[in-house]
Amino acid sequence: MTNKHKIIYPTAEEDVATTAAALSDPDNLPWTDAQLAQLKPVRGRGRPLGSGTKEQITMRLDTDIVDAFKREGDGWQTRMNGALREWLAAHR
Repeated sequence: MTNKHKIIYPTAEEDVATTAAALSDPDNLPWTDAQLAQLKPVRGRGRPLGSGTKEQITMRLDTDIVDAFKREGDGWQTRMNGALREWLAAHR
């Protein structure tokens, strides 16, 4: 005996009855072609694309430095990048 689940498809008559009941529901009317044409995705799938100009690295920093940036909240890595950019501009 197998443990596989069997899919039971509705008969043609059951399918017609279910479709008729769904179409007669005033709270859930089918969408018109004009309404469907106006649909737009809210957001694309997956993660947002990065700038493509950044390089992921691994480096060891003093804990107090990282903690100071993290205490400022979200965006701490961006702020750290900005601090490094300011240092670079001052030392070129």
